[in-house]
This record gives sequence, C-alpha cells and structure tokens, in this order.
Amino acid sequence: MRKISILVLTLVVIAIFWYLFLKPQDYQVSFKAKALPGTVFETVKAWNKTLDSVVPVQFETLEDFSQTIVTGDSLHTYQWNITKVHDSLSQVDVNIKDKDHSLMNKIKIPFSDTDFEKGSRKTLLDFNQFLKEHLEKFKVSIVGEEELFSTFCACVPLTNEPGEKAGGIMANYTYLSSTIFENGVEPNGPPFLEVEEWDLKSNSLSYNFCFPIVRSEKLPMNPSIKYKRIFNKPALKAIYNGNYVTSDRAWYALVNYAEENNIPIEKKPIEVFFNNPNMGGNEMEWTTEVYMPIKE
Repeated sequence: MRKISILVLTLVVIAIFWYLFLKPQDYQVSFKAKALPGTVFETVKAWNKTLDSVVPVQFETLEDFSQTIVTGDSLHTYQWNITKVHDSLSQVDVNIKDKDHSLMNKIKIPFSDTDFEKGSRKTLLDFNQFLKEHLEKFKVSIVGEEELFSTFCACVPLTNEPGEKAGGIMANYTYLSSTIFENGVEPNGPPFLEVEEWDLKSNSLSYNFCFPIVRSEKLPMNPSIKYKRIFNKPALKAIYNGNYVTSDRAWYALVNYAEENNIPIEKKPIEVFFNNPNMGGNEMEWTTEVYMPIKE
C-alpha cells in the first residue's frame, strides 16, 4: 500500500507540474465552422484587422496558425488548430494563453469561471458572428475540369497582400481599359487576373491584371504595361459570386477539390471578371470564373 501511495502521489505531482508549467495553453475554446480551413484562416486575418491588432496573424499552415490580441495590459496568444471534417465543415480548436498571467490563470480556472475565460469566450463568439456574416456574402460552385482559354493580352503587374487584390484591380481597371481604347486596340473578352506567386507565409500575392486584346501594330508602348499570351491548358474551374476582395475563397475550394480527387495542380489561379467593381451593385450578382491550372 505504501508503494502504491508513493506512486499515486508521484503521478499527482507530475500532473500538477505539467498543468502549471508545461501545458501550452491556459484555456481552450472549440467550435465548428461551416467553412474550409483556408476560408477560416482568411477570415481570421480580416477579423484581426478589425481588432486594431498591431501583430499580423502568424502563418504556419492553414490548419495551424497563431494570433496575438491585446487585451487591456495583457497580450493573449490564440493558437488556431483547424481540422476539416468535410467540404463544408471544419473543427476549430483555439488554445489561448495570457503570456503575463498564465500561472495565475491556471491556478484559478479549475475553481471558478474567471474573467479570462469569459473574455476568451466573448472574443470567439464575436469571431463566430464575423465569420457567419462573411459566409453569407459569397458563394462558390465547383464546375470541375475544363479547358483554360487562350488569348493575347495587355497586363499590369502588381504585388500586394491577397486582401488588397481587389484594390489593385479597381485602381487599374479604368487606366488599362482607357489606354487600350485611346490607342484603338480592339478588346477581345472580359478582364482577368493571373496569379504568378501566392505566398501564404509572407502574405504576398504577385499577379497580372489583364485585358484580352487582338494583337496589332497599335499596341501602346508603356513601361507599366506588358503584353503576353495565355495558352490553352486543362484546369479546374469554379464559379464565384461575391466581392472580388474575397474571391480567393474559390481558390481554397479548388485546392480542396484537387486534393480530394488526387489531381495535381499549379497553385496559380486565374480569375475572369464579368462585372466592373467600380460600378457597384449587388455583390452576390457579380460573377467570376476561377481556374486552377492542372499540372501536365
């Protein structure tokens, strides 16, 4: 009995030591989100900016990333772990730690519903409402495999954050279209965007915003405009309805579709725009064809 008592006491001491000093989080909040991990990640980034946070979301993977939230005189670290349940549902576990008061939180939590716990739940309820409202503002429909179009085009190369993609389009839409019109160049279809590099780690997007044109001798020589040809190739296609700011939600849907069906792809999406964002209107009626090239 004495040996058993010593063993039990030792295990209890080890458990208490782990809980107080080794357990990575002070508190965990779990919930389900009706979205893919990529959409949850992008929504957390957008929500983070509404909190006036000076610390950007720190990306590791779409399923594992961290966020730092300033609360009063404390810094709270939110470690997001996301597991896809199926195509329209993810399990979200958020491990929360107060860097300056972690030990005291761990001591108090088993005995009372602390302000730290209440504040953490309130913060994530706010996020859930933010996510719900966001999901109501767009729609993605997977079409499947289709041939990517071929065209000659005039393009403006741009680099910015993915969330600023629409701003780049709007800033150059009139400039590029008027330059083509003023020089008597014949347009040959709706404008589109061609991604050259999509870097989640650095939160950077390099892309060309292009107008399809008929090749001629009237092409204006402008240092900010380059000319190139897009060639036919197999691709996965989706239809996106919503604001161009968040059309990358279709990218994540296509990446998920490719993974589910073992289709090798190049993560360099092409978006074809059928509405001018500068004209406003009901964003759910805006239509974008989104292509994800298949590796050959």
